[in-house]
Amino acid sequence: MARRAHRPSQAPASRPRFYGRHAVLAALANPERTVRKIWGTREVLSALDLPPVVPITYAEAGDLARLVPPDAPHQGIVAEVDPLDDIWLGDLLEAGANDRRPLLLLDQVTDPHNVGAILRSAAAFDALGIITQDRHAPPESGSLARSASGALEVVPWVRVVNLSRALDEIAEAGFWRVGLTGHARGTLGEVMGEARIALVLGAEGEGMRHNTEAHCDELARLPIGPKVESLNVSNAAAIALYAVTTRG
Repeated sequence: MARRAHRPSQAPASRPRFYGRHAVLAALANPERTVRKIWGTREVLSALDLPPVVPITYAEAGDLARLVPPDAPHQGIVAEVDPLDDIWLGDLLEAGANDRRPLLLLDQVTDPHNVGAILRSAAAFDALGIITQDRHAPPESGSLARSASGALEVVPWVRVVNLSRALDEIAEAGFWRVGLTGHARGTLGEVMGEARIALVLGAEGEGMRHNTEAHCDELARLPIGPKVESLNVSNAAAIALYAVTTRG
């Protein structure tokens, strides 16, 4: 795991609240994560082996519902956590210098459900990490953690100020930068070759920005049929990761 940079402690009001068994238990299992407090029903909490240092409050399901967004499926457990400390891009690249795991870069993908699902796919296909812009990506939240189903705790997530400069640094580390876009002439299988791959995906609707495309070595499309115009960005990420990790 790449070294994490220190982030100043945040006020309780800014701490995210995770909900659901997968998200909360994964947070508890992550030594890099600080869990400040847990609320839960007696039925759920009595079945868990919780660390004694974490304050626990028993609550009814209706009370838990008031701690999370409307209709959030809390499954009888909610946790208040500190956001993870930042990870430096250089540290991530150094940690993965001797393997061929792919990288994922997201160009202004802001939907927390999509980012969470991409984190889950990144964990499933053992990606080196994901990289987003600091200001154009969702913060850690309960909805993102639930969509990630525990992957938020195991996949390194690097936030950068400038995605173009990050792409330059990634190229210097030996990655072939492939941007996924529907207007590309070649498919991913045709252009990715044998190099280490950094996959770049743009936001839904707008796609990748022109400057981001200009910092890719190749542009590629997924070979989808004419019945649909495009895929959800999280689905595209999963398919692309599968293609990269199973290439001959």
